[in-house]
Amino acid sequence: MKLRTLISPRTIILFSMLGLLSGCSTLASRNDTGTVVARSAQIRSSTAVVAADLLEVNRGDVLDILDQIDVPDPSDNSKKERWYRVRGRDEDKTEGWIEARNIMPEDVLTKARKLAEDDKDIQPQAAGQLHASSNLRLTPDRSSNDNIMMRLDSGASFEIIGWKRVPKLNGGEASESDTAPKPGSAVSNNKNTDSDEENPEEQETTEPWYKVRLSPSISPAPEGWIFGKQVELTVPSDVIYYRTGREFVGWRRLDEDTSDEGSSTRSKDVARESRPGSWVIMEKSTPKGPHKLDEPDFDRIYVLGYDKHNQEHYTAYRSPDLEGYLPLRIDGHGANKTFSVQVKDEGGQTKGMTYGIYRDDHGVMRVTAPADVRSRRRR
Repeated sequence: MKLRTLISPRTIILFSMLGLLSGCSTLASRNDTGTVVARSAQIRSSTAVVAADLLEVNRGDVLDILDQIDVPDPSDNSKKERWYRVRGRDEDKTEGWIEARNIMPEDVLTKARKLAEDDKDIQPQAAGQLHASSNLRLTPDRSSNDNIMMRLDSGASFEIIGWKRVPKLNGGEASESDTAPKPGSAVSNNKNTDSDEENPEEQETTEPWYKVRLSPSISPAPEGWIFGKQVELTVPSDVIYYRTGREFVGWRRLDEDTSDEGSSTRSKDVARESRPGSWVIMEKSTPKGPHKLDEPDFDRIYVLGYDKHNQEHYTAYRSPDLEGYLPLRIDGHGANKTFSVQVKDEGGQTKGMTYGIYRDDHGVMRVTAPADVRSRRRR
């Protein structure tokens, strides 16, 4: 006689409940969070265009990420846009949906913080601001959208702690689109129809990127990369008129306390500096042809002193032509300081060189250059 296994309806319901609980525990174990990067955004009842607004959240707010989904873009069904199902930290623990572009997941924020931690000892080399809204990325690469952390507003200011050139993106635009890209969307392949003679940009084989340090009021991510074509360098107003045929690509004040590094990023707009003072400035000539990947960061050092009594600047030092590389670092206190950079010697080797700064008996700033650099001047 065959034995029949009888499963009661009660048993079926029990197994179903266990399955649901198992699924819920798997989702809860992710314990994902995200930080709001938009100035303000809405948690909505669904991903539909006509969905109701449930809760307004603001930049810096932390939300629990419960799930995600990619839905067709209403303006272009061939593209997808990502949405997160989130839970707010409000009293009602509001749950709903929010566009992914408004959230920076915790794992991405962790990577940005690691980037900042690795560079914490690097002093700011310059300052800049965006002349158009642009993407803040984890890496200097715009061939995909996977490394995008958030969209920065036009006019956003920041400290520049480094820059580099990378191979130019084939078919890429000279600047990034002002419209925030959707996840999974491809980079535009539109090309400028101007001839190479009319548009020198078409001759370039490289493109510039800036590594930037940001204020928390601008971005939860403390550091990242910005496509250089979107950046306008904000040279301090008291020195911008001293350019003599070369561009100022980096600058550092010499009359500030170097022990208070990083406070300027967190306490004020780094793109504005009106107080006159003494500066060490890195200059660079405009190349005759396209830029190269291995070209130096600067080719001359200019030290500008400031006479407080007469309220005027003077040239304390201008180096001979050289091949210099970042980072520039200033050390010391008061009138006696040093600054160090990497310089390529006549044998083609790059090594650190330190310049001394002091004031003579009349209070005039003087610079003592390394022997290798002084020998170049005599030739």
